[in-house]
Amino acid sequence: MSILRTKSIEQSLADADEPEFKLKRSLGALDLVVFGVGVVIGAGIFTLTGRAAHAVAGPSIVISFVVAAVCCALAAVCYAEFASTVPVSGSAYTFSYASLGEIVAWIIGWDLLLELVLGASVVAQGWSSYLGVFLDNLGIHIPEAIGYGGDVDLMAMLLVVALGVLITIGIKESMRVNMVLVGVKVFIVLFVIVAGIGFIDSANYHPFVPPAAHTDATTGLTQPLIQAAFGLTPSTFGVGGIFAGAALVFFAFIGFDVVATTAEETRNPQRDLPRGIIGSLAICTVLYCAVTLVVTGMVSYDKLDPAAALASAFEAHGQKWMATLIAAGAVAGLTTVVLTLLIGSTRVVFAMGRDHLLPPVVARVHPRFRTPYVITIVVSVVTLLVAGLTPVGVLEEMVNIGTLSAFVLVSIGVIVLRRTRPDLPRAFRVPWVPVLPIISALVGLYLMVNLSVETWLRFLIWLVIGFVVYFGYSRRHSRLETGEAEQGERVTTGA
Repeated sequence: MSILRTKSIEQSLADADEPEFKLKRSLGALDLVVFGVGVVIGAGIFTLTGRAAHAVAGPSIVISFVVAAVCCALAAVCYAEFASTVPVSGSAYTFSYASLGEIVAWIIGWDLLLELVLGASVVAQGWSSYLGVFLDNLGIHIPEAIGYGGDVDLMAMLLVVALGVLITIGIKESMRVNMVLVGVKVFIVLFVIVAGIGFIDSANYHPFVPPAAHTDATTGLTQPLIQAAFGLTPSTFGVGGIFAGAALVFFAFIGFDVVATTAEETRNPQRDLPRGIIGSLAICTVLYCAVTLVVTGMVSYDKLDPAAALASAFEAHGQKWMATLIAAGAVAGLTTVVLTLLIGSTRVVFAMGRDHLLPPVVARVHPRFRTPYVITIVVSVVTLLVAGLTPVGVLEEMVNIGTLSAFVLVSIGVIVLRRTRPDLPRAFRVPWVPVLPIISALVGLYLMVNLSVETWLRFLIWLVIGFVVYFGYSRRHSRLETGEAEQGERVTTGA
């Protein structure tokens, strides 16, 4: 059988009803919007804003957020069509299995693992940073060796353990905790916007787009791929800094696609998934731009603290109590990000295990909680090790390239599935096909080439490992290969 064989929509839906793999449907549209907001608002506002403004784009980082949001919006409508057509766990992995073939589905699933597991690890480190700020303001000091930036970030590891236990107990229970913490987080974000307006100094916006500056930090392997390919002068800031900033802060928007991973646990996925995906992205974009304008107006971009920009901006104006409140909100807010990324990663692996592209034991569902507990344990252990032992600041771009590659393939998949299965009922349809999906794919590719050469090399190594696993195990054990899928499955073989 060809590696381009596809799994029919009908079989994907039938697999979701198998007793051994059946998940509990308990989520509505509000749960999904809160879920999306919970994961999207977090790292971008609380950690990346200061770092990107300080080192890459200056006040024009707000434009970077808009560029990244446009890319996400284009991809979001593609995700919405797929999610309403194929409401099954796995997100882009499942979508591509139905349209582009098994090998592409494997690549996307492999990339999603990179995105979600590393994303959870990065945000757990950011959580540890704000926990340190919060406790310091209360007079409690975490030893440097076990805190943010220490030899072992024990605080980040303990967070992952606690959340791993929570999502094993149940998706609805996780969502209840998530809803409370998201409420706290949104309050803090609105507080930053309202309270920070009074401290804005318009002089901090000049120059809004700082002139491009030569820097040794972006030469060699650390320079963007597009810069290396065309021999451009290494620099930061300027117009190039805006797009480089967009590629960096793109990390802030990962999450709306995670909403699609909960398809099998949504009561009315055809209606509620598009609302959850697009609604959460719209809310978060407005809040991101507002906070970015306020923070870069409060403190000159070159004086922002890359580790905790929001809290330090208020401390710079002598408002320590506000900084303490913001740090507390960030601790709560980043908790929801790690929670939802862990849920998303377990659901992707669950779908791959159910298709036997990974050992089926990882898709085993707990008889009482009806959650994929085996893979939850595995993902939690990997995440806590990466979060606790990896140096700060080396993972963000890896998360971005994994996400962008999935966006590009999902966009192409919409065009393919429209041609191969025009008969499928689609509760949500992408307008202007194929133009809009093509633009979505091109924008995603452009942001990818703005990531560093080093990131691309690591990504290629990750893909090579993925191909070794696929051809060494997954291809031979796939349910489409062994014939274990139910009779009546429609398998299409590529050339």
